[in-house]
Amino acid sequence: MEKIIDLHIHTNCSDGAMSPKEVIDEAVNNGVSVISIADHDTIDAYNDELFDYAETKNVKIIPAVEISTKTGKCGFHVLGYNFDMKNENLLKQLSALRNARHDYLYNVSEKLNELGYVVNVSQLDQIEAVTKAHIYSDVVTNPKNEKVLLENFGHIPDKGEFIESIMNEGCPAYVKKATITPVEAAKLIRSAGGKVILAHPVAYKYEDNFMPDDTLALVREMQADGIEANYVYVDKDNNKINETDFWMKFAKENNLKTTIGSDFHNKDGLNPIIGLLGENITIIEDYIDNLLNWLLS
Repeated sequence: MEKIIDLHIHTNCSDGAMSPKEVIDEAVNNGVSVISIADHDTIDAYNDELFDYAETKNVKIIPAVEISTKTGKCGFHVLGYNFDMKNENLLKQLSALRNARHDYLYNVSEKLNELGYVVNVSQLDQIEAVTKAHIYSDVVTNPKNEKVLLENFGHIPDKGEFIESIMNEGCPAYVKKATITPVEAAKLIRSAGGKVILAHPVAYKYEDNFMPDDTLALVREMQADGIEANYVYVDKDNNKINETDFWMKFAKENNLKTTIGSDFHNKDGLNPIIGLLGENITIIEDYIDNLLNWLLS
């Protein structure tokens, strides 16, 4: 039987739609036997109850986190795997990053208000790891914003279009968020005994014109263990971009480990689902076994 794993899944502890237990149920439905919940700047999804529940469903969980970082003009996500979840420094830094997200929420909401958008700040402030995706969802689902959205976009924009047109650097509602660098995130993960992976390098290529040579320089500076090569990117125009073969070759040529992730947030009919089912990605079982042995070592 084919072994399916997914090492990059989000829950409603950050900007995903499903609870941690619902993610496990969905993994079971999709035939996925090993998962990692990699929420943004939080490991709140993890507790003894969740691990016990996963065991009853024959699902193996490898602890993970996705840390938001920035260097130069680009934002990068750094994945950490199989670290000590009780490491005091890691917990302290993740808490500081979540607090910075709330400062960001208030500042960006002011700019959105100036652009004519209504933002339910008090409700969003209840979300511990509030993200741009939460803010986007609040804006586009509020009937009070329909007129200004249609005026600005001609339609109700999807998440990528709104964020990349309104909230990212150089856009009218851009706000600089207090953060850490990829190098600092990598050191933090290693200090907690974890493995370090640069998330979805394909995304930086299309969003920030960050080319493979740039990626290699960054990975080497971070002393990262590898990259998330098995990944299907969806751009702001809803084009699916599968460069898995390129990034697998890139990793092999540069002696880097590779991981597999759907970056699942919700079932929207476009982005990959848990397990990357239906995507044109072929993974052999020996590769999965070697990856898991390394992650768990």
